[in-house]
Amino acid sequence: MSAGPEVPTHTDRAVVTAQVGREPRGEWWIESRCRFGYPQVIGTPPLIEGGTPFPTLFWLTCPWLVGEVSAAESGGAVGEWAERLAADPAMAARMCRADEVYRSRRATRSVSDVDPCDRVGIAGQRDPLGTKCLHAHVAAALAGIDDPVGLAVLDGTGRWCPDTRCAALTCLREEEQ
Repeated sequence: MSAGPEVPTHTDRAVVTAQVGREPRGEWWIESRCRFGYPQVIGTPPLIEGGTPFPTLFWLTCPWLVGEVSAAESGGAVGEWAERLAADPAMAARMCRADEVYRSRRATRSVSDVDPCDRVGIAGQRDPLGTKCLHAHVAAALAGIDDPVGLAVLDGTGRWCPDTRCAALTCLREEEQ
C-alpha cells in the first residue's frame, strides 16, 4: 500500500521513532504504509543536516519486515541473490533498470541540480548487481520500484505483519493520553 511521498504527522513521527529505536536524522517523508496504516518505508533526501551526503533513499521501518528480512540475510540470502543476478541476464537487466529508477528518484529529491550520491544506487552499491542489504531492496520495492530482489524477498516473507504490533508501541499509548 504505497502512500508517498507523504508528509509525516506528529503521530507518524512518534511511530517511526519507536519502530527504528531513534528519531530519523534530517528531513524525511512516508513512502509506504502497511495495511494497518502505519509507516512501513520512509524516504530521505540525498543530503541530510550539515550537508552530509546520504545515499539511502528508502528505509524499511516496519519492525516485522525488518525482522523477516534480517532472518533471510542471516540465512545467506544476500549471497544467493548475488549468484542469481550473475546467472540470470533478464533479472540482471531488470535490476539495472530498477537501480536507474532509484537513482533518478533520489536525484529529484536533491536540493541542488546535482545528486551528491549519484555514484551509488540501491543499498549504496556502485554496481547495480551488487547485493549488500536486502532491507534496502525491500524498501525500494515497497516504494514502487520494480526491484526484482526486493519483490522476490517480499514474495517469500509477505508484505504485511500478521498483527497490529505498531499499535502497541509506547509512543501511541502516550499520544492518546
